[in-house]
Amino acid sequence: MDGGTLPGTDTEGVDEPDRVVFHVDMDCFYASCERLRDPELRGEPLVVGMGYEPGDTVGAVATASYEAREFGVESAMPISEALERLPRRGTADATAGEEVGETGYYRPVDLDFYKEVAGDVKDVLHDCADVVREVSIDEAYLDVTDRTAWDAAGTGSGPEATTEAVDGLPPSTAAGPAAARTLAEGYARHVKERIEREAGVPASVGVAPNMSAAKVASDADKPDGLVVVPPGTVASFLAPLPTAALHGVGPVTERALADLGIETAGDVAAADPETLAAELGDRGRELSRRARGEDDREVTPRGLPKSLSRESSLPATADEAEKRETVAALAADVARRARERGCLYRTIGIKAVEPPFDVNTRARSLPGPVDDPDLVESVALDLLDEFDDDRVRKLGVRVSKLDFAESDQATLAGFEAGEDGDRGGTRREHPASRNDVGAQITDWIGGEPRTDDDEPAPDPAEQDDEGQASLGDWS
Repeated sequence: MDGGTLPGTDTEGVDEPDRVVFHVDMDCFYASCERLRDPELRGEPLVVGMGYEPGDTVGAVATASYEAREFGVESAMPISEALERLPRRGTADATAGEEVGETGYYRPVDLDFYKEVAGDVKDVLHDCADVVREVSIDEAYLDVTDRTAWDAAGTGSGPEATTEAVDGLPPSTAAGPAAARTLAEGYARHVKERIEREAGVPASVGVAPNMSAAKVASDADKPDGLVVVPPGTVASFLAPLPTAALHGVGPVTERALADLGIETAGDVAAADPETLAAELGDRGRELSRRARGEDDREVTPRGLPKSLSRESSLPATADEAEKRETVAALAADVARRARERGCLYRTIGIKAVEPPFDVNTRARSLPGPVDDPDLVESVALDLLDEFDDDRVRKLGVRVSKLDFAESDQATLAGFEAGEDGDRGGTRREHPASRNDVGAQITDWIGGEPRTDDDEPAPDPAEQDDEGQASLGDWS
């Protein structure tokens, strides 16, 4: 489609603006989380293993940092093989005389911690986009068409200004075919910077007018990359890339295409779709369309959210008044968001992060679904009492076990009503509000299995493009 309009302008009688899709992919996410917890690991070869305990030689590589990959360590590789290529730091130094530069660090998977960090990333994404499709613990699509546009920064010249250098327009500072800086590029940079600042981990972002192109773009300049592919440039951007760069092509499909003499995305675009279909089935036709830059899928969320939460970072403090004021404000915001979405909740919880990254979560279950902002604040403050004397650097409030079904029960008063229908009971006396009843530690993050129903059928030999074994789901 041609033309583009900024949000809020009159679009009657003109084409809809080109979509602006971000694909956010966290760089070596598990390794980045370990570096967040232990800054001394930054810049060092680092292997995170699943089924692995410190000092062991069993298990498999969940992810390897880029520094570790230089030694040939790859995801899903047995730890024993990884150790042959990259001896463990400390053991090798003491017993084999290895140079420090030829050794690396090994850490076991700590999925609970990774989910906490993923939750921080998720909060940024949902604050920056009205439509978010969470794919896994380290990856998501955002449709930000209503938040930004393809217009060149500082002008209203439309998306055509992004395809060639124009005097007076700021040049693009992102990788990819964009020549002039666009509003979309600026917004993507804003999202990246917020993730880095608020979650403490790096992300690569691809910006394009459709999902598959945005996915390819996010992989094109890792780590910590930003690649912008404006409308009208998708096919030319993809053409020189190897077939493995296309979304949905793994080793098996890559070999099948090579057997047909197809080596690049441009070759896929030029090939007869029926020939591809004969070899790959429906996957072949889909790859043909995507190689030509065609992808009309909409970014759609996966089902209804399981929880709503808000968090706030603050200078490490043990000041009780400051902590209670922060939690009260967060509780009010979470309750407001729940009411705006028309959902009730059955569990109220808090998160308290003590320096440096000691994450504590507490939650209390209610006897039934409610919509009660006063109760959210009351329970959250009760739970906070446990941390009265502790220094914290981040606080959060969460409501979960959401119920989106229509219900007349909108407050806890209904559960407190006596036989005479009196609704004047004191909430703090309800069993669900007492510290000795119903309190439990719960997972702060909940997720759904990773499935892409509108993706091509998975290649049996596919693995995450980032080279990270998937251990959990982005929630």
